Amino acid sequence: MKKSDFHYELPEELIAQAPLPERSASRLLLVPPGQAAFSDLHVRDLPGLLQPGDLLVFNDTRVIPARLFGQKDSGGRVEILIERLQPDEQARAQVRASKSPKPGSRIVLDGGGHAQVLGRDGEFYQLRFEVEGGLEPWLLKVGRLPLPPYIRREPGQDDAERYQTVFARQVGAVAAPTAGLHFDEALLATLREHGIQFGHVTLHVGAGTFQPVRVEDVRQHTMHSEWLNVGAELVAQVRRTREAGGRVVAVGTTVVRALESAWHRSEAMPEGELRPFAGETRIFIFPGYRIRSVDALLTNFHLPESTLLMLVSAFAGKERIFDAYRHAVEQRYRFFSYGDAMLLWGQPAAPATAPAA
Repeated sequence: MKKSDFHYELPEELIAQAPLPERSASRLLLVPPGQAAFSDLHVRDLPGLLQPGDLLVFNDTRVIPARLFGQKDSGGRVEILIERLQPDEQARAQVRASKSPKPGSRIVLDGGGHAQVLGRDGEFYQLRFEVEGGLEPWLLKVGRLPLPPYIRREPGQDDAERYQTVFARQVGAVAAPTAGLHFDEALLATLREHGIQFGHVTLHVGAGTFQPVRVEDVRQHTMHSEWLNVGAELVAQVRRTREAGGRVVAVGTTVVRALESAWHRSEAMPEGELRPFAGETRIFIFPGYRIRSVDALLTNFHLPESTLLMLVSAFAGKERIFDAYRHAVEQRYRFFSYGDAMLLWGQPAAPATAPAA
């Protein structure tokens, strides 16, 4: 399995640079299992594609304004992208500077206060902040929203609202779970009227989601670590849904990663079952891995050669996914975070093993 197997050509003008005025007005490519024809729809058509008793699972993480600027004591400019908030006013972060800051050095922040460099682990730095009122409240006042690198503009006032899902509650992500951006209150109300259930997991999306795969042999790739919580209430919802004949529909690849990380397998139960889990995951899902936790997946279109493209290929089949992407390019769908969506129905795959959470 090679990284280059997941390359496709995308015209740059199809990369969405801003959201549509209405969340649920995005287009929706329906990709049935097998060889059934694709359907070009809209996200607002989703209630008619689901059945009463189906369960939509959302990621309720909330994006923090994690992009900061400052300067070293020596005068050099610095850009900081916080990866994760930690106790004691500390954070794990990426730091961009003309010369890497050394442990023990200090960064004077444009928003007031400073950050001390405690150490470095690979591409990430450990920083301790001394800012007024505590780090999280301070970030909400002075931090900038970290839009994805393929959006070629600075964030505006609209992004503060549109780069959050309407159900975002748990603060901690530095990138949005973008499939959830298509849902507005009107669509949620219509889904409820159709008897669709809602459940939530939390997975704090890290900056590593934008890191490219740097090895040609996919099996040699090491995933970034992200924190997640699959609670007992959601586990019970999934069990009740399946027992009643309903289907579990993941809204976004982060939900799939969370549920698969919480999927417990043993010799006594080789098919496994969903159990409550809170902690770190590095799970890497690519073709050959069988996704058991969900029956369908609503997701945006993903970057060429990305781990997310590999995940959806594992779920629906690589050939099927690439046929769908060719169709989406021909039909001028909008790609990536602020782009359109696709609804995938899973198909059987041979059981195999992938790196554990």
